[in-house]
Amino acid sequence: MTEQDHKPLRLAIAGLGTVGVGVLKILQKNGELIAARTGRAVEVTAVSARSRDKDRGVDLSAVAWEDDPVALAARDDVDVVLELIGGSDGAAKSLVEQALNNKKHVVTANKALIAHHGAGLADIAVAKGVALNFEAAVAGGIPIVKALKESLQANDYGRVYGILNGTCNYILTEMEETGRDFADVLKDAQALGYAEADPSFDVGGIDAAHKLAILAGLAFGYDIDFDAVQVDGVEQITANDINLSKSLGYRIKLIGSTSLIDGALAQEVGPMLVPHGTPISDVSGVFNAVAVEGDFINQCFFEGPGAGEGPTASAVMGDVIDIARGLVTPPLGLVGGGRGPAKVADKDAHIGAFYVHLMLRDEPGGMAAVTNIFSDHDISIASMLQSERAEIAGDPVPVVLITHETTAARLNVAISAISGLKANAALPRVLPIATFGE
Repeated sequence: MTEQDHKPLRLAIAGLGTVGVGVLKILQKNGELIAARTGRAVEVTAVSARSRDKDRGVDLSAVAWEDDPVALAARDDVDVVLELIGGSDGAAKSLVEQALNNKKHVVTANKALIAHHGAGLADIAVAKGVALNFEAAVAGGIPIVKALKESLQANDYGRVYGILNGTCNYILTEMEETGRDFADVLKDAQALGYAEADPSFDVGGIDAAHKLAILAGLAFGYDIDFDAVQVDGVEQITANDINLSKSLGYRIKLIGSTSLIDGALAQEVGPMLVPHGTPISDVSGVFNAVAVEGDFINQCFFEGPGAGEGPTASAVMGDVIDIARGLVTPPLGLVGGGRGPAKVADKDAHIGAFYVHLMLRDEPGGMAAVTNIFSDHDISIASMLQSERAEIAGDPVPVVLITHETTAARLNVAISAISGLKANAALPRVLPIATFGE
């Protein structure tokens, strides 16, 4: 190390919420350990947050305060800016852009910012010769960003998939274990702090889609393209779906998956049926998991806490420690920039088996009409569950079909035809069946 390398690394923290306070606690408790591991002290010199007067349980008396977080980017006593504000635009984006342009390293936990603007920000970081690190933006305490852009880079990646939102995983786990329906479990998740007052980003799949877009960019080298992610949430999953899936040997999980299909990049987030006994099916509660498939590793599976003060702050500090050691790697893993925009895979290109949940009126000919439609579209049925007959003739009863492998395009045409049947009483629910781990 040079003399400069032994000087303290000076941090500015923008945002003193859960993660920002967690960073301060880590430095307070493990500062000497971190200095021993990096060969230099790491200290906070300036902060910014909405309120100066709030009691955060940490001592801020020795640090400078900026009311405007963007002002941190111009301070002479700052080497690294930690952007922990959140949001894809506004102050977060302005701060990161100015910090990079001022040749300051940036560490962020902001998945929305990287998902929407990662390619442009990476270009600035490379041009200025500084780090743009975002381990904490994906899967909390799981070191998946570093794994994809460093440890596993000798591999040609085939597919990356996983459980990327702890809120949804908690809800689906509780629905299975207690038999309660979605709305009831969501209230519990909010009371426990696992879900926000407005949970739409989580349960609607947007949070997982931000993370998946980042993983896709890292794995395949194309520009991060959040708008190309096919997104579905878990709001329509019922306790009946959970129970029926279980009886068929599956669990329902919100899965994000990305791969190349004939040179086009597929990115999809949505509920899927995963077979019992596979590693991804056994991830419960608020935990996250990511699987990486590569030509020389076969598969690596990562599981751990996906959010929270400690795990996320730990990921932030891992990025800071890299900078303290003088390690600056290309933000998206490719020297000289990425491959540019990807060709987007057709949303109907998915090939596989599907779970089809129908509500059919209990009347003669209804089921025969459904099977005829499947036959007309060359879709074969692997198994079927049909409830007992309705107490009142003509009332709807649930019917679940598991198809053999087919294309999403073909199935969609068949489902459209089934929706128009007189016997059909509700919008059919279709979920893909994963082959992960088989």
